[in-house]
Amino acid sequence: MDSLEQLVNSAQADFLAAPDAAALENAKAKYLGKTGQITALMKGLGQLEASERKAQGAVINAAKEQIEQALNARRDALANAQMLARLNAESIDITLPGRGRSIGGLHPVLRSWQRIEEIFKSIGFAVADGPEIEDDWTNFTALNNPENHPARSMQDTFYIDGQDSSGKPLLLRPHTSPVQVRYARHNKPPIKVIAPGRTYRVDSDATHSPMFHQVEGLWIADNISFADLKGVYLNFVRAFFETDDLQVRFRPSYFPFTEPSAEIDIAFGSGPLKGRWLEVSGAGQVHPTVVRNFGLDPEQFVGFAFGSGIERLTMLRYGINDLRLFYEGDLRFLKQFN
Repeated sequence: MDSLEQLVNSAQADFLAAPDAAALENAKAKYLGKTGQITALMKGLGQLEASERKAQGAVINAAKEQIEQALNARRDALANAQMLARLNAESIDITLPGRGRSIGGLHPVLRSWQRIEEIFKSIGFAVADGPEIEDDWTNFTALNNPENHPARSMQDTFYIDGQDSSGKPLLLRPHTSPVQVRYARHNKPPIKVIAPGRTYRVDSDATHSPMFHQVEGLWIADNISFADLKGVYLNFVRAFFETDDLQVRFRPSYFPFTEPSAEIDIAFGSGPLKGRWLEVSGAGQVHPTVVRNFGLDPEQFVGFAFGSGIERLTMLRYGINDLRLFYEGDLRFLKQFN
């Protein structure tokens, strides 16, 4: 009996002396492990007479329970000490001033996008959206760009895995013109719509980006002329740049989906860009083939279309000379617009 009491006292002392969990487990093995002292005593019970075995077993079990209680108590104490140390290390000084949450703002390209929508809505244009992954017919053929047509080489296109219903590869749209196709095929004339959105081309320098934003406009009716195009676009740029002191000129050009076609330039009457002609859009009368692909009779319906880069308009509005600044995520640059 005295030896068991000494064994319990020894175990309690060893457990209290254990500085960490690993040392405590080593001390446990000394008493309760496979070769521990309590385990050895339990194995020795088989050598006793039946009458003694029951009484001695009860005594050994009582000692084992005391040792296990001491073990668990020390485990809890070490765990609490570890948690307390962690809490002290991670404590918060409530006397420090709070951290202010910065206020976000609109990206300059998005600000221009919203401004463009507001201007065209004010003169009766609807706003349409469409998929950025397009099929070959909607993106090219419907716009008078048949397969192997040389005009397709004007658009450096990203093709992706997957095919459309005709077996041709899918692609990331290089313009928002296919939105016009989709809208015109599901709406009756008069059709008066703009299609802003993201577009993609294999191009990257100070004035081009592989991903950029474009707005295209379409007005189809039975009596729309090039004069209407000039009036609408002049009204738009004067509203967008908030000045009447600018000129617009149309230069002959070529686009497969319009005939005749023109590049649109503007020149400011004052400011750092005064007198300098700057290209801002491509435009023209919608080609009869495209009108027919809209599901309309080109002998009855005519109209115009235009397409402008939103980044380019934004650069001119804010005096930015490198398009890449829009996408570098530099807050020093972006905060200027909010």
